[in-house]
Amino acid sequence: MKGLVTGLVTGLVTGAFAASGAWAADEVKLQLKWVTQAQFAGYYVAKDKGFFEEEGLDVTILPGGPDIAPEQVIAGGGADVIVDWMPAALAARERGLPLVNIAQPFKHGGLELTCLKENGISSPADFKGKTLGVWFYGNEYPFYGWMAKLGLSTEGGPDGVTVLKQGFNVDPLLQKQADCISVMTYNEYGQVIDAGIKPEQLVTFNYLEQGAGVMEDGLYVLEPNLKDAAFEDKMVRFVRAAMKGWKYAEANPDEAAQIVIDNDASGAQTLEHQKYMMSEVAKLTAGSNGALDPEDYKETVATLLAAVSKENPAITKEPDAGAYTLAITDKALK
Repeated sequence: MKGLVTGLVTGLVTGAFAASGAWAADEVKLQLKWVTQAQFAGYYVAKDKGFFEEEGLDVTILPGGPDIAPEQVIAGGGADVIVDWMPAALAARERGLPLVNIAQPFKHGGLELTCLKENGISSPADFKGKTLGVWFYGNEYPFYGWMAKLGLSTEGGPDGVTVLKQGFNVDPLLQKQADCISVMTYNEYGQVIDAGIKPEQLVTFNYLEQGAGVMEDGLYVLEPNLKDAAFEDKMVRFVRAAMKGWKYAEANPDEAAQIVIDNDASGAQTLEHQKYMMSEVAKLTAGSNGALDPEDYKETVATLLAAVSKENPAITKEPDAGAYTLAITDKALK
């Protein structure tokens, strides 16, 4: 009888806690930089495989798009953490939004400029007088930094380059509107190949290899929030689970691609393309445990400062020390 009463009491107490939400998972809203695709596979894998749940987190993944700026979303309270490129994050910080990098899943950069060889381009020295397709909305910053390092005007003319504001597609190259266009290793480059252009017809320049690399796809939060111990702990658990998701995705790319497809409400992605994308993204996350390398940070800052005198510079001065923190990954990875 005593055991029965104890069991009933325990059940009532458990129910009371559950009803009150005392044991509810901590909610986290993650805003992506772009639409649902393998570029963000690690987060979808972490959610699908229960890695977030194991850390006591209920994570909502918010897809991005051409009309969604992650910086604006987090500024308005619509997200706890965002995926962003460092140039855009540092630009926002200098303008008053206190974004801070708490983790860097992408060790390598996938931004490239690919050109048709038939246009007489074999090295950056051949850019003079050419038309180059450039993405804007924050993605132009590394381009202007690179051109500044090359000493090339971006105002056109025989000794400069003409900048074509490129949409997020490869049409300008296919339609001969530009001599070179912006591509990501894991996406648009594959689209160029799928369009029937052979790799040997192209010459491609990786920004990182050209000394104009910037950190892509880092995790950013608002600095004041980190003063809250509960929020900091939540981010430690989030980063730990997210990196577990990324490493699982690296080791199981086809499964990760399928998980992405399963989470794509738009139905716009194909499994074949997501498998290609995941295989390329895995090369960018390889070697990263999630912690930002200060040397990579310095290279990004140097690239951006080289463009200070150009149109729409990302930053005009050295960022303050709070632009990134290793505190979250130090705790998450120990």
